[in-house]
Amino acid sequence: MATNTIQDFKKDLDLIPDRPGVYIFRNRSGRAIYVGKAVSLPNRLRSYFQPRGLIERIRRMAEEAARLEYIVTDTEAEALVLECNLIKEYRPKYNIDLKDDKSYPYIRVTAEEFPRVMMTRNLVRDGSRYFGPYPNVGAVKETLDFLRKLFLFRSCPDRKLAPRSRTCLNGQIKQCLGPCVGNVSAEEYNEVIEQLVLFLEGRTHEVEKRLHHQMKDASERLNFEEAARYRNQLDAIKKLHEQQRVARATGPDQDVLAVGSYLDEVCVIILRARGGNVVAKEHYFLTRAEGMPPGEVLSSFIKRYYQGGREIPSAILVSSPVEEAALLADWLGDIKGSKVEIRFPKRGQGRELVGMAKENAALIAEQRCRRSLRSQEKGKALTLALQEALGLKRFPRKLECIDISHLGGEETVGSLVCFTDGQPDKKHYRRYRIKTPTAGDDYVAMREVVKRRFKNVDQDELPDLLVLDGGKGQLNSALDALQQMEFPNPDVVSIAEDEEGVYLPGRREPLVLPHSNPGLHLLQQARDEAHRFALNYQKKLRKRKLKASILRQVPGIGKKRQAALLRHFGSLSRIRKASVDELACVPGMNRTAAEALYRFLHND
Repeated sequence: MATNTIQDFKKDLDLIPDRPGVYIFRNRSGRAIYVGKAVSLPNRLRSYFQPRGLIERIRRMAEEAARLEYIVTDTEAEALVLECNLIKEYRPKYNIDLKDDKSYPYIRVTAEEFPRVMMTRNLVRDGSRYFGPYPNVGAVKETLDFLRKLFLFRSCPDRKLAPRSRTCLNGQIKQCLGPCVGNVSAEEYNEVIEQLVLFLEGRTHEVEKRLHHQMKDASERLNFEEAARYRNQLDAIKKLHEQQRVARATGPDQDVLAVGSYLDEVCVIILRARGGNVVAKEHYFLTRAEGMPPGEVLSSFIKRYYQGGREIPSAILVSSPVEEAALLADWLGDIKGSKVEIRFPKRGQGRELVGMAKENAALIAEQRCRRSLRSQEKGKALTLALQEALGLKRFPRKLECIDISHLGGEETVGSLVCFTDGQPDKKHYRRYRIKTPTAGDDYVAMREVVKRRFKNVDQDELPDLLVLDGGKGQLNSALDALQQMEFPNPDVVSIAEDEEGVYLPGRREPLVLPHSNPGLHLLQQARDEAHRFALNYQKKLRKRKLKASILRQVPGIGKKRQAALLRHFGSLSRIRKASVDELACVPGMNRTAAEALYRFLHND
């Protein structure tokens, strides 16, 4: 790996080896701002220093870049894998990214002897299978409730199933197959899970065949209770199947990807087809993708979307030709363990399906853009009103608000929220656990948060206006902290909750704005949001402390055993439900400590 300044690099392009590899542009503070791959490093890198031909996003990146690193690889395939890993690690600001990537819930089927089925927002490559994303948490919960009644999988949190002397309540009411008491073997249980997976993949006909065969087999063995259970499952699936209205697709296992754009909004829509039916539709908005050719957008999207555990189909249909389709298909095939094809259909039903997806993607992009424009207009109007009301020289496009919260002088925390163009910008929210002993001193806590916020900060990360929840004391504390750091003061104000007065530097009395003033409304919204964010963090810390304080009261339960118990069971309520045998099975526990804990929890 080699490192140069941009100036040196421009002079020494010919010294870069003509090999495949990955390159990383960094800014002056060393932060990775763009990651790319190339078949030929010098040929690709020359394009960044041409006077013309760069789209606006890449031109800004080249201007901000202060350092370049490159890593040579043996093949383009190795470069592709490395590029994907580095983008995931660094999340560079100029690479295409998925908006709200972490907000979508999935259904996860774990890779265990007796698999669990649960909701998650994190895709982890541990062998688990993931289905989704789903439009909201409610949809996932409804699906899980239906699946639990249909397939009777276990809902206990144990990663490794601990044997029990008697089944849990779900087993007693016939809502679990009871693998913990040996009611079902691992092979039988996994057969049920495979049926569940087929169901989630949309292959309901295969599930129906299996259930019909099992029902017939149970009847022949005169096990009528088991046969009735299979019959009920069949009826439920058939009823659901009748209610579904889906379009016919062209292949048994494929995803259809299409790009649509409107002004600066770029949307990729995905139609997931399984067993000949379109079983799901998803869409994602991309950041930093405006102006890029659709084929490049799709290439970047495929790398981000399928990395990290999402189900990979046998075929991917795309709305525009993808230059590195063969390379991407080989990479996805290695992950999937079987052949994957990426195609740009030019005729037939595949072309019709791609056309439908493309039209929908464009409509979704237009709708979001129009809504965004309305919100931006409103936000900018609020921000302009705030500038006029406070007499600020700079337009406060980026506003940050700090709040301090504590409970009787304990568990003091700070929160920082950000508003850009009058709208909450949650990716810049921060929370602070106060390290300085304060005993409820808000001024000391405020100084600490301000120092931590503005320490080693880049110029482009500064807020135009810093708002503090409080009065003149909080304002002076923040100004003192900035002065000690010899920091060029941003505009700083504080807003008192009682009288809604706004304190400004150098002014003794607060500025009282009319209650109808839009600028005051923006200040109040930022203050209330910071207060909410701080209270939620404080509540989380109190719960954590409560768990620790309860368990640590038990003789024989120290810090390590407390951590092991919470890690194993997940919550105090589940620890309370556990038997002595289950408590004793936790790593680090013994029978004596388990009995003491059981007595304490059930006598308390």
